[in-house]
Amino acid sequence: MSKVVLALMMVTLFLSAFELKTYEAALKEQKKTNKLIMIDVVRTGCHYCEEMDRDVFADKEMAAWIAKRFIPVQINLDEQDLPLGLEVSFTPTFYFVDKNQKIVKKIPGAWNKEDFKSLTEKLP
Repeated sequence: MSKVVLALMMVTLFLSAFELKTYEAALKEQKKTNKLIMIDVVRTGCHYCEEMDRDVFADKEMAAWIAKRFIPVQINLDEQDLPLGLEVSFTPTFYFVDKNQKIVKKIPGAWNKEDFKSLTEKLP
């Protein structure tokens, strides 16, 4: 029971840090902004996914940094299918998609704020 409550709290923190969009809504926004879409692929109960939500995405400064550069989309493999024929070996995995629906970067695994920022700051 406590894992369920913790997972709900993490989702709430994540959602309050920046607005998640559906992939379809992200495509529409991308046409207006030319930002990359950041697809965060997760699974229910994934410890590392929850860690990223808590330690990286719930941080207001980091959330603002991400929202300024990317259109964040979270896809739970237990509930949704991945777009573009994407496949993952483990969660979390992050895909960065350009306006031509081309994957410009794939980042597997969980990272701390500094490392995640370093891995993504040079993306167009």
